[in-house]
Amino acid sequence: MFFIKLKHITFALLLTEKVKELSKYNIDIYGLEDKQYDYDMESGDAFFEEMEQDLIEHGHFKTHVVLNKSATMIQLRFHTKGSVILTCDRSLETFEEPVDSDERIILKFGDHNEELTEEIEIISRNTNRINVARYIFDFIALSLPVKKLHPSLRTEEDELDLEDDEEEGTLVYTSGGQEEGDEAEDEEKIDPRWEALKNLKK
Repeated sequence: MFFIKLKHITFALLLTEKVKELSKYNIDIYGLEDKQYDYDMESGDAFFEEMEQDLIEHGHFKTHVVLNKSATMIQLRFHTKGSVILTCDRSLETFEEPVDSDERIILKFGDHNEELTEEIEIISRNTNRINVARYIFDFIALSLPVKKLHPSLRTEEDELDLEDDEEEGTLVYTSGGQEEGDEAEDEEKIDPRWEALKNLKK
């Protein structure tokens, strides 16, 4: 009986610690004026432990969050810099991988909660608080190379592959139309085969 009670107490303490750790990533949005706000967050191993995942166990990083609030949406920009410990796929040695992520997510106010795309979500107008821990973790995970190779084992070809992975992982969002210069640039990039089809149509 005593053992069961002790077990329940231990579980309650662990749950409290978890809530305490993740609460550092709460941002109260109720009553915020329509302007920009800045937040700085520092995280370590406890962050990865509480995210209930097995991709990353150890690391240390700082995140600067820029929140822009308007009447219809909240734009969040996350600049995360630091490092995480990964295990090499070839040698199984651990190594330190730098993290430098600059990403954005948009939360639009609506009458329900829904994820529209990887970059855009709808949140209820009655939302008082948002927790950004999951966003931070997801952006760190996206910044990691697909091939986890110890720096001593990387060849020039591997480095090029890692650069390609980073380019493919870039998120882009635009809320307005293209500029005239952009449109002209797009016209230049049109496949010549499509241009030939246009001429046939004429």
